[in-house]
Amino acid sequence: MTGLDGRRVYLDWNATAPLRPEARAAMLEAMDAVGNPSSVHTEGRAARAIVERARAQLADLLWRAPSEIVFTSGATEGAAAVIRSGWPRVMCAETEHDCIYEPARRTDTYTALSVDADGLVDVEGLEAGGVDDGDLICVQSANSETGVEQRVAAVGMLRLDHGCAVLSDMTQSVGKIEGCDLEQPPGADFTLCSAHKLGGPKGVGATVIRAGADFEAEMPGGGQETGRRSGTENVVGIAGFGAAAEAAQRDLEDGVWDRVAALRNILEARLEAVAPDLIFVGREAERLPNTTCIALPGWKGETQVMQLDLAGFAVSAGSACSSGKVKESRVLRAMGFDAVTASSAIRVSLGPTTTEAEITAFAEAWTTLYRKRTSRAA
Repeated sequence: MTGLDGRRVYLDWNATAPLRPEARAAMLEAMDAVGNPSSVHTEGRAARAIVERARAQLADLLWRAPSEIVFTSGATEGAAAVIRSGWPRVMCAETEHDCIYEPARRTDTYTALSVDADGLVDVEGLEAGGVDDGDLICVQSANSETGVEQRVAAVGMLRLDHGCAVLSDMTQSVGKIEGCDLEQPPGADFTLCSAHKLGGPKGVGATVIRAGADFEAEMPGGGQETGRRSGTENVVGIAGFGAAAEAAQRDLEDGVWDRVAALRNILEARLEAVAPDLIFVGREAERLPNTTCIALPGWKGETQVMQLDLAGFAVSAGSACSSGKVKESRVLRAMGFDAVTASSAIRVSLGPTTTEAEITAFAEAWTTLYRKRTSRAA
């Protein structure tokens, strides 16, 4: 028997959230819309209405104007488009997600930002070191591996004071934190999000471009999305995205994530009672309500993931966007952890449907593996 009562337990919500029933229903309905949303006839206008309804639904969740939302294939596409728009300097920390860090470090103007032991960008040091007009500062709202929330508001103030631009990857926090993209000012100029992180379909996302922000479209062509991202819109995926965003807003209003945070805290307390030498990464910082990153130096994260998978539990070791590779965490290394510890971390991420029974079953499974390992080492 594996998992809980013979079924698998999914605890990898930060990698992708299960498709919400509301999103599935919206997508099935949108499949019957035969028109192209750029066409002016009745069928085209019906498809356009689906896209614009979803745009409004996402705008409500993000506290932004619908006109600022550009639908894309996901956060990775949006990040590349913004970073390649030509900036005097592109600045980001090594704790950023690959979709930001990889294109940023490949630019000729890349400047690394330092972080403290919790993974927080040193905003004071950044300001003292000089931020110039036209620089692009990339700062995620919350880290996908540790859940640690960044001080986006403090970075946003640099935009007001120094004329720089701010790109914020909000992928992990959208739908988990109320108003995660702060009201202007001083929020970000560019915000990234992906539908599948909040229960929408994979392969669709959005870049939110603040009115007046300098942006050069990377995909010219038919001029869709008001010329900011050409190509016929993914009507079915966008419909699912909008429905998921609306459902996520309801969850926030109903306090669902407070319950999730309570479960996360129960899990951490149970693991700590068993393994007092266990490291809880970023525990003292503000974190997403659903994320715990644990490390036991010497017990490789890859090994834990495989052992837990065989026991019926889905967790991950770091970000899920590395072609299935499990390797030393660049994020933890940037935070000051040694190579052994950075290779020994796993991430457990919960969601609205996670139950205490599932948390208990996971804690018991992890404890069994831990005790087997310690008994062999004795």
